[in-house]
Amino acid sequence: MEPIETQKKYQEYVDKKSPNSPILKNCFNAFWVGGLICTLGQIILSICKARGLDDASAGTVVSIILIALSAFLTGLNIFNKIGKFAGAGSLVPITGFANSIVAPSIEYKSEGYIMGVGGKMFTVAGPVLVFGISASIIVGIIYLILNTTGITLV
Repeated sequence: MEPIETQKKYQEYVDKKSPNSPILKNCFNAFWVGGLICTLGQIILSICKARGLDDASAGTVVSIILIALSAFLTGLNIFNKIGKFAGAGSLVPITGFANSIVAPSIEYKSEGYIMGVGGKMFTVAGPVLVFGISASIIVGIIYLILNTTGITLV
């Protein structure tokens, strides 16, 4: 049997055994769940502004609440169910970041709070945090040097 013929038979076998992915349904679920998360954020933002917070402070409060809610729901294993249903719709907003930090730490809880939870908490988000913090320090130092020499950037 020729290799091309074998590849065709194998591909036919795989196509027959693989379940069809409902792409439109998955996209719709991602769209409305992501929209629901963003709507929740907008509601929180409106409440914060109505209570007298400025735009920057209200945005910070929204981020904190959404991250805390996502971490809490991940701890209860509810966010993972939402993620399976909605896919990227639940992972793209800021809630996915909190889930990516909390989920690995929960998996290793049996190894203890220091080596398990603490050690695994930053396996996914660690490189992102290290880069973000390092970049902000470098930009801050450059800004300080330029500002003290009399060069203004803004």
